[in-house]
Amino acid sequence: MSTGAGQVVCVTGASGYIASWVVKFLLERGYTVKATVRDPNNSSKVDHLLNLDGAKERLHLVKANLLEEGSFDSAVEGVHAVFHTASPFFNNAKDPQTELLDPALKGTLNVLKSCVKSPTLKRVVLTSSVAAVSFNYRPKTPDVVVDETWYSDPEYCKENGLWYNLSKTLAEDAAWKFAKENNIDLVTMNPALVVGPLLQPELNTSSAMVLSLVDGSPTFGNVTLGWVDVRDVAMAHILAYESASANGRYVLVERVAHFSDVVKFLRDLYPTLQLPEKCVDDKPYDPIFQVSKEKAKSLGIEYIPLEVSIKDTVESLKEKNFVKF
Repeated sequence: MSTGAGQVVCVTGASGYIASWVVKFLLERGYTVKATVRDPNNSSKVDHLLNLDGAKERLHLVKANLLEEGSFDSAVEGVHAVFHTASPFFNNAKDPQTELLDPALKGTLNVLKSCVKSPTLKRVVLTSSVAAVSFNYRPKTPDVVVDETWYSDPEYCKENGLWYNLSKTLAEDAAWKFAKENNIDLVTMNPALVVGPLLQPELNTSSAMVLSLVDGSPTFGNVTLGWVDVRDVAMAHILAYESASANGRYVLVERVAHFSDVVKFLRDLYPTLQLPEKCVDDKPYDPIFQVSKEKAKSLGIEYIPLEVSIKDTVESLKEKNFVKF
């Protein structure tokens, strides 16, 4: 018998990059999935989900809107777990409050308010981010190890115009407070920049960062980031529900790498490709730092190496015609 047979779970924002993989793996494990989307009739957003193995028998699309209190009630009714992944991720917001902060914060609380009403619910797994972990005034150098005890500082995020990071920091903080007050068993996933193959038809923000490197950009960013494969992130969500002892936060990072390192991988993979030759500025490279893998490994995650994730991202972008070479 498969792991999830007879269990019903809910995935919010199901058409998104990470969520689509969560849905795919849940169906493969035998779960029945209630998947929330803004418009179940928008075939360009939902067809890739409806075409997954097991979808015909065990996938139910449910209309819900993050900013509408009560709109998740029917989605979480009778479920054993909620995977709350829905939260906008993009850079250059014109109106951060409306575009990022409200959907992240109010949306998370609206989902959790619906969860309180579900007597069958065992656990909520929330997709947070490293954006809610490592953006603060503490210096990051090669000997510094970032782990689950780190928290991003809202003031630091505001000062530096990091509105997405602020949205994830405030949303995760509010989720922990609400879960504690309402006795919800909450676990958060805090992935770094997520790369790897796309199931959904539209380009997501993190894949766009890889696309920019292979699509003729003359420069690469002077940024050092944690990186992790979307398949590992999705599986970590599911293992965090299935493992009774899972608790608290899980930072998910396979490797910390500067954009120059990623360009090097790409050069080895695609020697004839025109790749960025130089950094966007002349400043010293953003330093490498360490991220602890201890807690994530306790879930049973064996990370896909970054080189494989980058190759699979590029091949997926080619397959979906975002880039031609």
